Parts: sequence; structure tokens; C-alpha cells
Amino acid sequence: MKKLFVAATVLALTACTAPSEPQLTIAPTPVVSTQANAQGKSLSLESRDLRTAQFIAVVDSGRQNVQPLHATQNLRVTLEQALSRQLRSQGYAITQDSQGTMRLDILEAMINVKHSMMSHELNSKLQLQLVIESPTGKFVKRYSGKSERNGAMSASMGDMEEAMNSLITAVLKDIHSDPELNNYMQENL
Repeated sequence: MKKLFVAATVLALTACTAPSEPQLTIAPTPVVSTQANAQGKSLSLESRDLRTAQFIAVVDSGRQNVQPLHATQNLRVTLEQALSRQLRSQGYAITQDSQGTMRLDILEAMINVKHSMMSHELNSKLQLQLVIESPTGKFVKRYSGKSERNGAMSASMGDMEEAMNSLITAVLKDIHSDPELNNYMQENL
């Protein structure tokens, strides 16, 4: 019985020290406005991750060796914080008791990586949906982006992080500069 207990303890301790799978750091750069155009407007901000798989990248090294990679932090929380910072810089107050609500839905966020010792190919896709509900109506719009990158040698974690962060930043810029969205928010919140 003692030997079994010692073996179980050793197994538990080695499991705690086993190296974890590599993870990607997703840190997009939101657009920070120099002029706050929405003074006095408030909204509540919510988000949902509607992706079927919660990993952020799939790395195919050939010979049926496919590895999924997750983000170091929750992608939904990261995107909600970036959008919140962007909206605050535009002058919107983010509160829980507002009559207007903006919901960010993550529909797709994926990097497909194919690499070998000599080259790599990164295909990134992102699709977000904004749903704004106010007492006067509802606004729904999707924002998406794709990017493709090729390079020599195998893809690094930094290559994958840069690809997704650049894509998210580009989509956040599209959201910031969308006249249809900005007009609806100015008139209905």
C-alpha cells in the first residue's frame, strides 16, 4: 500500500511539472481617438465567443502532425477590453445601466499554419459581429478580415502572434472608421 501511495505521489508531482503546450499572446492595438465625438452617450458592452473550437491556431507540420494552439488569455475578454478602450476614446461611457447595449460576437478567429523546415504559410481569418440594441431599434453588422503570409523556415510563435494581432487591429480600425456604425450610434444611443 505504501509503494502504491509513493508511486501515485510521484506521478502527481511529475504531472504538475510537465511542460505545458505553447500558447499565443493575443494583444491587439485598439484605435485611440484624439477627439471624443460621443460626449454624454453611454452604452453597456457585452461579448460572446460563438466559435465551435476555442483554440486560436492549428499548426500542420506534415505527416498528419496537427497541433491546436490556444491563447494565453481568454480571446473574448481580450477583444472586449480592446473594443471598450476604443469606444471610451471616442467619448462613450461604458456602464451597466445604459439603455443602449453593444454586443460583440466572435464568429471566427483562426490561424491555419502549414510549415516545414524550409518554409511556412500562415492563413488568418477573423469575423466579428456587432449587435447594437437601443430603445429606437437594432443594428447588426459583421466585420471580417483575412491575411496570408509566407516565409522561409518554419513559423515561429511570434509569426503567428503578429499575424493574428495585425488582423484584429485592422478589423478594429474598420469598426472605428465605419460611418454607418458611427451614425447609428450617434443618433440612437
